Amino acid sequence: MSAGTPVFPAAAASPIPELFRGLLDDAAVFPPGNLPVAEAVPAHRAHRTAWYADAVGPFLCGAGRLGELAAAVAGTGPLRVGLVLPGGSAELGPALTAAAPFEVAGVELATRDVPEAVAELDRLLPPDVPAAVEVPRELLRGDGLDEVLDALVDSAYRAKFRTGGVVAEAFPDEDELAAFLTGCAQRGLPYKCTAGLHNAVRHTDPQTGFEHHGFLNVLLAAQETDRAAAAEVLAERDGEALAKAVHALSGHQVTVIRNSFTAFGTCSVAEPLDDLAALGLLSPSPLLQEDR
Repeated sequence: MSAGTPVFPAAAASPIPELFRGLLDDAAVFPPGNLPVAEAVPAHRAHRTAWYADAVGPFLCGAGRLGELAAAVAGTGPLRVGLVLPGGSAELGPALTAAAPFEVAGVELATRDVPEAVAELDRLLPPDVPAAVEVPRELLRGDGLDEVLDALVDSAYRAKFRTGGVVAEAFPDEDELAAFLTGCAQRGLPYKCTAGLHNAVRHTDPQTGFEHHGFLNVLLAAQETDRAAAAEVLAERDGEALAKAVHALSGHQVTVIRNSFTAFGTCSVAEPLDDLAALGLLSPSPLLQEDR
């Protein structure tokens, strides 16, 4: 990672550096957070009006909870929603209909059949709505990864990769995640990640023993095309070293990184921001901190 123009100019238009803008999709209603929809909606609206709003993406909602969400937002104004469709292509049409009360900011579609998913997205998705396609990790091993990524390169859609969950087996190791990241980088294929990335730096959770990837590690690894080099970045547990590497990024490198790694779903918006502040990568004024 070479040195270059500092990412953080002295007088920025936004308190959120470009590297972190729109990075945090609000997955508050998903595990392990599981915030009730009636509480998650006003919390999201508060995020979207806070000083750190530029870091926050859409409110993520599963297809099965859109009716509950519609009741929660009735009469309260528009809401940007990312539709999460774990049931695959069959959910797409009904979910788009049920999402009529919202501004659909994107679709995340799980599938075991990428061509079928791409065909349905092409057929039903409005052209201005982006989408990401998630394939089960067991199908991305060996030649399966190349087949899936090659199929998505020829589409208009991003890839989506699951980086954690509520059991240890849901967390890929550094090499598996590096294979996905570099496979996307080699093809110029953008992607998003989901689950397990609440914290900036790779660590072992003291309560569960789960090995969590750090979103800062993933950001820095996103510019790598060599699998071993990416795995090395993903394995780094020294927050100061990662922060130093971020400060050394050039503007071009930041663009490359965010064109690749577009966002991640997190059930906590506060934790990632707190980590960035602790590492000296986010420095709001005391007055702005009062908005939290």
